[in-house]
Amino acid sequence: MTNTNITNFRKDIYKLLENTIKYNEPINVSTKNGNAIILSEEDYNNLMETLYIYSTPNLKEELIKRKNSSDDDFVEENEVDW
Repeated sequence: MTNTNITNFRKDIYKLLENTIKYNEPINVSTKNGNAIILSEEDYNNLMETLYIYSTPNLKEELIKRKNSSDDDFVEENEVDW
């Protein structure tokens, strides 16, 4: 995680944001009123998906069970009645 204060963040905003996007490196920006964390959109979306999975009862266990299932338990996409 990159740590910076608000003054340096303002000076280097473009470089810091590009590194966050390119390398998924969060930025901790400190101010006199507290800190803020900046994440790449990819990291944010992954975090939201993880929270969703953990907040849905039994979904985590079902995903693990399905991951360990044999291929015989699945059907081809063209066989599904959408």
